[in-house]
Amino acid sequence: MSNTLRIGVLELQGDFLEHEAMLKQCDGDILTIPVKGKQDLDNIDGLVIPGGESTTIGRLIEEFDMLETIQKRGSQGLPMFGTCAGCILLAKDIVGRPTQTRLGLMNITVDRNAYGPQTESFETQVYSPRFKEKPLRAVLIRAPTIVRVESGVQILACKGSEKEPILVQEGNWLASTFHPELTDDKRIHLHFLDIVKAYKSSK
Repeated sequence: MSNTLRIGVLELQGDFLEHEAMLKQCDGDILTIPVKGKQDLDNIDGLVIPGGESTTIGRLIEEFDMLETIQKRGSQGLPMFGTCAGCILLAKDIVGRPTQTRLGLMNITVDRNAYGPQTESFETQVYSPRFKEKPLRAVLIRAPTIVRVESGVQILACKGSEKEPILVQEGNWLASTFHPELTDDKRIHLHFLDIVKAYKSSK
């Protein structure tokens, strides 16, 4: 088996180029695979779902007949990493949006655009028990909030004294309400790659 990690990056809308650039900066034998259609989901070891417009990305996933395939691969254990809109799409429940297309894999409930319009975007420092050496730089752009986590979901980072979850993991799935791909901190992407390596070695 090849040691190359084939990381699919969903290229339908959003900041997928930033994720690809970040992955290329990570150590190891990593090949980024642009995912634009159903056939691109074959032979990938992990999938990144970028930030952007969750309704648009969900509509395009359906339009290009990828929804069931991604859900099936996810149920089989395929590692996935969703940021901002990607976090919304991974969630089982979206506040006030019962009919919005989503992958519905993670046992979390999210509230879209919880901080308001893009003019209300901000950055903050986040302390994480998983990444102890220094705080994470969280860039929140029209970000959702994770309002509920269910059994099996691990909270990796919270925002402020209110202990609001902003980085969570459930098995091989990782979701953040912020944009680590817009910083120079590779730790979260490296953590995702560790998940992918463990998944690949177990196959």
